[in-house]
Amino acid sequence: MTTLQEKKCLPCEGGVDPLSHAESEKLLGQLNKWHLSEDGKTITKAYSFKNFYHTMSFVNAIAFIANQENHHPDMEVGYDYCRVTFMTHAIGGLSENDFICAAKIDDLG
Repeated sequence: MTTLQEKKCLPCEGGVDPLSHAESEKLLGQLNKWHLSEDGKTITKAYSFKNFYHTMSFVNAIAFIANQENHHPDMEVGYDYCRVTFMTHAIGGLSENDFICAAKIDDLG
């Protein structure tokens, strides 16, 4: 079985249904401490760091992953924190791409 980390994001231009709440919860089980929104449209994880340098290093690593996968999160960034949210905007909800990128971020440590 291929893990989420081993997969590549597929282009999504819309025209497909977002994942169901049950499908999202199943994929969520493969992630580390990500949270599914009540409406089932996003997954989010909050990170904290000891200083701005470490925060920005993490943000840059996420940017690298996002550009490699051509799937980009929303991020809220401050001095010692970063909150990452994934949603496939073209379909107004979650796709497997969101979980693939989240899993790759989990691998950052």
